[in-house]
Amino acid sequence: MGDKANAHPGAAGRATAADHPASVRNVVLVGHSGSGKTTLVEALALTAGAVNRAGRVEDGTAVSDYDDIEHRQQRSVQLSLVPVEWGGYKINLLDTPGYADFVGELRAGLRAADAALFVVSAADGVDGATRMVWEECAAVGMPRAIVVTHLEAARADFGEMTRTCAEAFGADDPDAVLPLYLPLHGAQGPDGHAPVTGLVGLLSQRIFDYASGERKESEPGEEQLPLIEDARNRLIEGIIAESEDESLMDRYLSGEDLDFKTLVDDLERAVARGIFHPVLAAAPAAEGARQGIGTVELLELITGGFPTPLEHPAPAVTTPGGKARPAVACDPEGPLVAEVVKTASDPYVGRVSLVRVFSGTLRPDETVHVSGHGLADRGHEDHDVDERVGALSSPFGKQQRPLSSCIAGDLACVAKLNRAETGDTLSAKDDPLLMEPWDMPDPLLPLAIEAHSKADEDKLSQGLSRLVAEDPTMRLEQNQDTHQVVLWCLGEAHADVALERLRSRYGVQVDVVSHKVSLRETFADRSAGRGRHVKQSGGHGQFAICEIEVEPLPGGSGIEFVDKVVGGAVPRQFIPSVEKGVRAQAAKGVAAGYPLIDVRVTLLDGKAHSVDSSDAAFQTAGALALREAAAGAGIHLLEPVAEVRVLVGDEHVGSVMSDFSGRRGRVVGTEQAPGGRTLVRAEVPEIEIGRYAVDLRSLSQGTARFSRTYARHEPMPPQLSERMREQAQKVS
Repeated sequence: MGDKANAHPGAAGRATAADHPASVRNVVLVGHSGSGKTTLVEALALTAGAVNRAGRVEDGTAVSDYDDIEHRQQRSVQLSLVPVEWGGYKINLLDTPGYADFVGELRAGLRAADAALFVVSAADGVDGATRMVWEECAAVGMPRAIVVTHLEAARADFGEMTRTCAEAFGADDPDAVLPLYLPLHGAQGPDGHAPVTGLVGLLSQRIFDYASGERKESEPGEEQLPLIEDARNRLIEGIIAESEDESLMDRYLSGEDLDFKTLVDDLERAVARGIFHPVLAAAPAAEGARQGIGTVELLELITGGFPTPLEHPAPAVTTPGGKARPAVACDPEGPLVAEVVKTASDPYVGRVSLVRVFSGTLRPDETVHVSGHGLADRGHEDHDVDERVGALSSPFGKQQRPLSSCIAGDLACVAKLNRAETGDTLSAKDDPLLMEPWDMPDPLLPLAIEAHSKADEDKLSQGLSRLVAEDPTMRLEQNQDTHQVVLWCLGEAHADVALERLRSRYGVQVDVVSHKVSLRETFADRSAGRGRHVKQSGGHGQFAICEIEVEPLPGGSGIEFVDKVVGGAVPRQFIPSVEKGVRAQAAKGVAAGYPLIDVRVTLLDGKAHSVDSSDAAFQTAGALALREAAAGAGIHLLEPVAEVRVLVGDEHVGSVMSDFSGRRGRVVGTEQAPGGRTLVRAEVPEIEIGRYAVDLRSLSQGTARFSRTYARHEPMPPQLSERMREQAQKVS
C-alpha cells in the first residue's frame, strides 16, 4: 500500500504478458471530462519507467489519446489500454473518456476492469454523472479509490475536496471515504498559491518529498505531527471499523499503539472487498522530474490494495442457445472464455479486437468460436462462427508489442478477427459459450445522412457496417417509411466522431440532412369515391369502373377491405385487383404522400367489359376511387407519439415536466425512485423529441436518463398538419 515504508521499484522495461492472474491488476480510470485521467495515466507510466519525461513512447506518440480525432478535439473519445509494470506486477490501466457521449467506452472499461480509480478535479468538484457511475460500481461491489487532481489550481483545497467526496460517494458510510495522505505545500508564490511538493502518510507518519524530482522519504518535524493527528485517528478508526478482527477496536480504544503492518493489511483487505475507499492526491511532477507527485503511492495502492482477477467473479455464461452453464473460474488451465471489449480498425492491420480473458489461455493462430451478442436491433448481426485468431499483442500508444499468449485475467489485442464485434464471446470451438452482456445505453439522437457523391454511395454501406461493428452504442437504421439512412448516436459529440471516422478512416464523405419522422394519413369521416378507367387506343382497350366507400377505423386497425358487390357487377376475378390497387395507393398516400392507415374500404359496385377489362385496369380504377374519396373527405395527418420515461433527480423534476409542456407532451405519471430521483412518464410527439438527448442533458446537468418507445399515431394539430402538407407539395 502507498504507506508502506519501502516503495516497490519501477520497471524500466516494457509491459509483457502476465505469467499468473495474481500478478495482474486491471484498473479503469473514471471521471468527468477534464478531470485529468489521461494526464494521470501518463504520470503513472512515467513513474513505472514506461515512457519518457514528455509522456511519449519510443515513436514519439502519446501513451494515451493518440488517435488523430482525439488530437483535434483535445479530449478522449475512446477507451485506451496502457499496460505498465511495477514491482513485479502487470497493471492494465484503462483510460476512459469523461464526456457523456462516450459512455459506451466507459462501460467497456468497467467490464474489462476489476477495480476503479475515480479521478476528481479539486478545481471542478464531483459532477452528477460521476456520482451515477459510482453508484453503478457500488451496485456490483467493484472496489474503488479516489484520486484528487489539479491541486495546483487556484483555490484548490484538498481538505474541502475530501469532504465533498465523502458526501458524494459515502452517503451510506462517510467514514468509508477517507484520505491516506495529506498534501505538503511549498513556499507561497506571487499569486498567493502554494504548490504541492509532497505528501505525508497518515498511517506511517512519514514525509514523501517530491520537490527535487525524486521521491525522498523522511521523518516529519515536531510541528507537523499535530497537523495530521485528527486525520490519522479518523483513518485508523475507519480501517478498524471495516476490519475482520473485532478485537482491534477494543485494543485501539484502550490506547494500544496498533502495529503498522496490521493496519495496512486490514486496509488492503477493506479496499479489495470494496467496502473502504481511500482518497489520494496527485499533482504534476516538477520540471525534469522522473516521478509525478503521488504516483508511487498510487501504484502501491493498486498493487497492494486492489483485487487480482482471481478475486473478481466473472460474468455469467450460457450456451449460445441460452442454456445455463457453471460459473467461470479465473484459471489459465481452464476452458477458454474471453470477451471482446472494444473493436477498432487499423489502416494497416485491419480489425483489432481488445479482449479480456476470463478463463483459459488465448494463443495466436488457434481457432476459437465467436458467439454473437444479440444486438440485431442496432445493426449488429447475431452470429456463431469459428474464426482463426491472428497475432496477439499488447498495445502501447500506437505501437503493438507481440505476445506469445494471454492468460486468464489479462488483456490483449487480437488481430484479424473479421467477424467478432464488441461484446462478442470467444470460447473453445468444441464448447461454445456466450457471456452475459453488459448494460449499454440506447442511442437516442438521430443523425440522418446521405452519400455526398456517387463514389461515396458505393462505399457508404461498408463504412457504416464497420462503424457500428466497432461501437455497440450506435444503431444503424434503414427507415423504410422515410427512405433515410439514420445513425442513432448518444449525443452531438458522438455523432461528430462518427462522421469524422467515416471520412478519415473509411474514406466516405456524407451530408447530414433533416431527420424525418414516419407520418401517416387517415380519413376524418366517411366518404365515397368512383374510379373510372376507360381507354380505347386501337386493339384491346382498358375498361374498369368501381365504386367504394371509405370510413375511418380505430387506431391500429390498418386497412380493411370489404367486398359487398352483388350481381357480378365486378367479376370475382377482378375484386382482388381492386383491393391491390387500393392498397398500393394507400401505401403512397392520398393527401401529402404519407401511408394511409386505419380505414375500411368497401367495394359496393362497378362495371366491367367482356374484352377490355383486365387486372391492371381494375387496379388503376381502385386507386382512382380511393383518391376521389379522399378529395371529398377530411384527411388527418397522423404523427407518431412516443412514451418517454425520464429518470431524473428530484431537483430537476419541475424543469423536465415544464419542458414536456413546451413539446406538446402529456405527463401521464410520476414515481419515486431510489437515490433522490423521480421517474417521469410522458407521451410526446416524436417530431418534438429529435434532440431530446441533447436538451435533457442541459436540463438535468447531465444526470438524467431517458428511454422512449413507440406508443401510437394520433392526429397532428391542424396548423402543423397544414405546414407539413405544404412542405410535402414543395418536395413533390
